[in-house]
Amino acid sequence: MTPALQLQGINKRYGALHVTRDVNLELQPGARHALIGPNGAGKSTLVHLITGLVPPSSGKMWLGGELLTGRTPERRVKLGLGRTFQINSLFGKLTVGENVGLALAAAHGVDGSMGRPLQHRPELMDEAAQLLSSLGLIDLVGRTVNDLAYGQRRLVEIALALALRPKVLLLDEPVAGVPSTEGKRLFELLERLPPDVATLVIEHDMELVFRFAKQITVLVEGAVLLEGPVDEVRSSKLVRDVYLGGGRHP
Repeated sequence: MTPALQLQGINKRYGALHVTRDVNLELQPGARHALIGPNGAGKSTLVHLITGLVPPSSGKMWLGGELLTGRTPERRVKLGLGRTFQINSLFGKLTVGENVGLALAAAHGVDGSMGRPLQHRPELMDEAAQLLSSLGLIDLVGRTVNDLAYGQRRLVEIALALALRPKVLLLDEPVAGVPSTEGKRLFELLERLPPDVATLVIEHDMELVFRFAKQITVLVEGAVLLEGPVDEVRSSKLVRDVYLGGGRHP
């Protein structure tokens, strides 16, 4: 089976600083994979390398067998790489349904610009409602983004990423800053993600990691310290000593 995402020998150097060290990573279709590690481990840099925001110093990447190395971020999205949107990328004055509708317009390659309002594209709004319903978010469809709580906006980010029909979805610290009362709903949303979408979550919250992931990669000082099933990583003395602090959640 062709991996959904494959990284081979990825290195990133800034002068004498070696940030990413010979990272190999493979996600099969439908994978539920977590990337964890202490602050400064190189997790964000690796995400930027995968999404094409920064180029690797060496190594190669593939998405479903397509070479990603050297591709623009926009081309990677078209090939099926999704990443949660930053909140300032949402249209605050539009409803959640309209935001998702615009993302669907982009996915379909049709004109969903403000010059051609979505009211004239009822099929897109119907599809947006169906997507939000499948994620348990239909109650937000008519809400204006500016009126949403922070945690609700994070939910909308994931919906927008899924609207672009990714083969691989990167979730960069999805519960960061989300109150615990809203975190439960985010957990429930992650469990509703399409089973065929390979998902890589970069996260410090070990409750989320152990609940969501089937496989975990531990990154320390830019290199892979350990990769394996959840139980293996959770019981590893090396991981506890280096990252979990003998049981302390990061």
